[in-house]
Amino acid sequence: METIIDSRSPKNRSISLSTLILIALGAGILFGIGLNQFAPASVSGIDHYVLDPIGQIFLRLIQFVVIPIVFSSLILGLTRIQDASQVGRYTLKLMTSYAVTSAIAVALGMVTCTILQPGSGITGLALPVATIQEQSPSLLDWLISLVPVNPLEALSTGNLLQTIFSAALIGMGIQLAGEKATSFLAVVESVYAISEKILSIILYTAPIGVFALISSIIATQGLAVIAKLLVYVLGLLLTSFLMAGVYILALAILQAKPLHLLQSLFPALSLAFGTASSNAALPIALQNVQETYGLRPDIASFAIPLGTALKRDGAAILQSFNALFIAQIYHIPITAEMVLAIALSAFLVSFSTPGVPGAAIITMTTVLAAAGLPLEGVAIVAGVDRLTDGFKTVINVIGNVSNAVILSHWERQKEASGER
Repeated sequence: METIIDSRSPKNRSISLSTLILIALGAGILFGIGLNQFAPASVSGIDHYVLDPIGQIFLRLIQFVVIPIVFSSLILGLTRIQDASQVGRYTLKLMTSYAVTSAIAVALGMVTCTILQPGSGITGLALPVATIQEQSPSLLDWLISLVPVNPLEALSTGNLLQTIFSAALIGMGIQLAGEKATSFLAVVESVYAISEKILSIILYTAPIGVFALISSIIATQGLAVIAKLLVYVLGLLLTSFLMAGVYILALAILQAKPLHLLQSLFPALSLAFGTASSNAALPIALQNVQETYGLRPDIASFAIPLGTALKRDGAAILQSFNALFIAQIYHIPITAEMVLAIALSAFLVSFSTPGVPGAAIITMTTVLAAAGLPLEGVAIVAGVDRLTDGFKTVINVIGNVSNAVILSHWERQKEASGER
């Protein structure tokens, strides 16, 4: 792969990008606090005309390269797989790994909330009626929506799941077509190369975009809401760290160098925290995991985009934690039936949560409805959600990449046993 910014070594480049983003994060937090505390009258104007537009422009620039990179990298990855049965095997193994780790995330969220009891004794919180602008589709509708009517429409609308489905079909078609598809494959390779160059340009704006995004959040929402929901916020953070620990332990058992993986992903994780968008971090994660960590290109180009579309450990934690939290606030008895409904719905909803900021709050209504809990509870956590969204996105990226590494180890074991 080509370098992102310049001709320096990947290691030096990554450290430079990470440092700039972290500095921008810190400066943005301080700037946001300063505005909120010392110039509250100017917050609305500065956020509306400066911070929010800059942040949104940066997110749109990142989204500009997500679809072409996912589409082209997935096709190129599939064409590297000579045996078509490998595609099915990769998918089956990934879905198995996703199911196990997502179940662990849901369980951790419920257990942590049960132990900490963050909703007990909370007073002084206004409970406005939650306005839900969008409802999550049913599981059946979601499964049907995976199949695009028109592949070009999937690309033009930025539907990541439909794009992956289209790329998988086209990739298999290229394999079956053989030499007749050579010219089209060359076009796909050109799209990938061009998208990488565009990404290298966009990365110059990352510190500015991250600064604007985090400043906007802190300036408009302040830190007072965190003081009221301190145990809630700490509970979510603790659960995220525990889930990261599960992956570190699993990778350590597999001798997959988890600390090296986290160090390699530092640019992607920094961007994930600043943007709170798994989609935005996808292009950087793809490059980090291949160039710095050394994950096999065929697995990386297939598993990372698929995981970005499906794998949401942060959402699984949030849904299960929040449901019990709201039950505690309303003093609703927690029954075995409620626990089962929360666990199953949180597990399923986590796979259909879009990789954009705030999406988990919208899909949370599905979990609350399934458990018979009041939807108005969304209003309690909505104010603080964006402040914790960055941590949830970080665990999403860690979980996605870790599952790809687990698949790589799984495949190496198969190859080794086959050789013997």
